[in-house]
Amino acid sequence: MTDTNTPPPSRRSLLGWGGAGLALGAAAAGGAVAMARGDDEAPAGPGAAVPFHGAHQAGIATPVQDRLHFAAFDVTTDDRAQFVQLLKDWTEAARRMTAGRPVGEGAYGGLPEAPPDDTGEALGLRPSRLTLTIGFGPSLFKKFDLADHRPEALADLPKFAGDNLDDARSGGDLCVQACADDPQVAVHAIRNLARIGMGKVVIRWSQLGFGKTSSTTPEAQTPRNLMGFKDGTRNIAGTETDRLREHVWVSEKAGPAWMTGGSYLVARRIRMHIEPWDRTSLQEQEDIFGRDKGEGAPVGKAKERDKPFLKAMKPDAHVRLAHPDTNQGATILRRGYSFTDGTDGLGRLDAGLFFLAYQRDVRKGFIPIQRSLATDALNEYIQHVGSALFAIPPGVRDKDDWWGRTLFSGEA
Repeated sequence: MTDTNTPPPSRRSLLGWGGAGLALGAAAAGGAVAMARGDDEAPAGPGAAVPFHGAHQAGIATPVQDRLHFAAFDVTTDDRAQFVQLLKDWTEAARRMTAGRPVGEGAYGGLPEAPPDDTGEALGLRPSRLTLTIGFGPSLFKKFDLADHRPEALADLPKFAGDNLDDARSGGDLCVQACADDPQVAVHAIRNLARIGMGKVVIRWSQLGFGKTSSTTPEAQTPRNLMGFKDGTRNIAGTETDRLREHVWVSEKAGPAWMTGGSYLVARRIRMHIEPWDRTSLQEQEDIFGRDKGEGAPVGKAKERDKPFLKAMKPDAHVRLAHPDTNQGATILRRGYSFTDGTDGLGRLDAGLFFLAYQRDVRKGFIPIQRSLATDALNEYIQHVGSALFAIPPGVRDKDDWWGRTLFSGEA
């Protein structure tokens, strides 16, 4: 009798276990290679694939995965046709990787004299809910005769109070957000896109993230940031189609037409001053956030999801200043991750929040909220050190579609 609870074999198991698999003979090996590289659907169950095609790009309203590899690229080619071909090549690679399949002809079995099409470190791993989300930075619209196509909603971010931005960790012509439940799968995806883009794009900066700090799944437990507080209690859920339509997706009327179904992303690297925070009293920590640290309930309330009474909080409490009621309804979809990048050379952790916020117009989303936070008591313990802004085009509709097709209408 077949055990229906037994998970399907991984690609690695199809190729044999260690050296024993190599001794099965050429015919068996050939069959295994065919199975590993076939176009069959990736197995369902834990670590299953997230659909790549759709009206919107995956990785926005998708249930948030555990790991992140985010990369910003600068375009090094001035050949428009070459760049468009890169977008098509990237789309095909993303389509395969998100399904758990290797890029091109795979990591082995090809000509010994040529580099393989896939770097190979994801062989045997499940898709791990990998999503790849591409965005176009303001600087891209200065290239390839795209100036007239830059959306008004892709407005340059002003300098905010307390910013100490590092140019080496800011900006970029393109971005790719790779989210997965396995860090190796996310890193593999960015690595292969960078390899495919060699000579046409170069990574400007990148960020690894862990421990999601926001959830788009309402029934899931709200994650905690590195300060120990629950973050994003009332974040927009992937199932809240009305809120997504109102605050995240670009409508046909909002324009331009090529952005219909897309969104706008603000990425901010926020350094946390961990050591001073760890010496701050519990009461002060809770006053700064406007929530208790255990349950996450707002001041004067019993449960995390109880409606906050903002006037019960201190005037400079983070929740009070960031709340839509304080900002004329401004609402964003948050998708941030924690990071630790060693130490700063002075014995202090280089750690914090890699903040990702999606919205339909940054002028009505991130900008008014961040201005409101100028007097936030939390600013004593954080500093924004990196910043980038991207237009996120609509999703890839089918196997003949590609990232950026709506923008590059001539080639389409």
